[in-house]
Amino acid sequence: MERDELSDWLRLQLTPGVGDLSARRLLAAFGLPGEVFGQPEHRLREHLTPAQTRAVQQRPDGFDAQLARTWQWLQGSEADGAVRRIVTWDDPTYPSLLLQTEDPPPMLYVLGPAAFDTRDLGRSIAIVGSRNPTPQGTDNARAFGRALVEAGIPVISGLALGVDGAAHLGALEGAGDRAMLATVAVVGTGLDRVYPARHRALAHRISAQGLIVSEFPLGTPPLHQNFPKRNRIIAGMSRGTLVVEAALLSGSLITARLAIEQGREVFAIPGSIHSPQSRGCHALIRQGAKLVETVHDVQEELPMTALPDDTPELPFAGTAHDPDAASLLAALGHDPVGLDALCARTGFSAADLQGKLLELELDGHVARLPGGLFQRVARA
Repeated sequence: MERDELSDWLRLQLTPGVGDLSARRLLAAFGLPGEVFGQPEHRLREHLTPAQTRAVQQRPDGFDAQLARTWQWLQGSEADGAVRRIVTWDDPTYPSLLLQTEDPPPMLYVLGPAAFDTRDLGRSIAIVGSRNPTPQGTDNARAFGRALVEAGIPVISGLALGVDGAAHLGALEGAGDRAMLATVAVVGTGLDRVYPARHRALAHRISAQGLIVSEFPLGTPPLHQNFPKRNRIIAGMSRGTLVVEAALLSGSLITARLAIEQGREVFAIPGSIHSPQSRGCHALIRQGAKLVETVHDVQEELPMTALPDDTPELPFAGTAHDPDAASLLAALGHDPVGLDALCARTGFSAADLQGKLLELELDGHVARLPGGLFQRVARA
């Protein structure tokens, strides 16, 4: 992208009061952004309000500094060789699925290897869910991310804590050392910062084996309103959206609703009827989302790539060689349960139970939850 071309697109993006829909009307009427800014006032008023027309005829405040900042960012490269790009509506590499949605952003800032093309996202699946998942929810997100990528299906998520981060990690594990587009993180900040900060190392890994994408100009901080907005990109770039865990008021349900509005498939993993983190998934299933237990359930709806025979399925059955431990796992079931209830179910003393639960917890078969509760965790 040449500097003059960048200037035109950036000015269109930064013009106050002119959103994506208005920008689309202008480009449909006049062509590229440079043509828009050369139009007389009466032509602009055919497509804009008077206030928008005035805004288009003026350079946005701070525009020159933002242009210099963006141009300098484009000229640089990451230590791992990741390339910085801007993909616009007229670019043939703009994600075709996203372009088909009602409100695609005019510009996408992209960070990742030059060999990775956003056109490869036509077979991708989004994985979203709670920022505070149960241990089982974290394991499910990671396992599904890994299995999908092993099947050649890129995973899209939002780099948030919880399910998002687990899905990205699983996708990277599924890719291994292969040079393939494993995962895409759609973020709610400018690409010159990482949020949350604790995912800095994860973001670095993604930029080496995937893509990080944002519609927001450089320097954009983690503003609350930007994260629901970026969810339309997560849903729009994907063939389908898988919700792992979500409360009834979760932002993941916004992503699922957007996917439905865009005509995409929605999948949901069921959970305990007692867990608040399962209620959003159960609501989606009642509304027509496909109940998912294995990765093969996803592939049945979106036949894209054959899954390998050894692809792990969920839920994974926890096993133990100790008969007492096996009976304890059976007594645990898959719902959170307290120590008193386990004593009644198993006949073990509280002291014996504490020791056996600790062993199972160290082996990864049981998770200790707040409130003195325990929950069985499925394993690969």
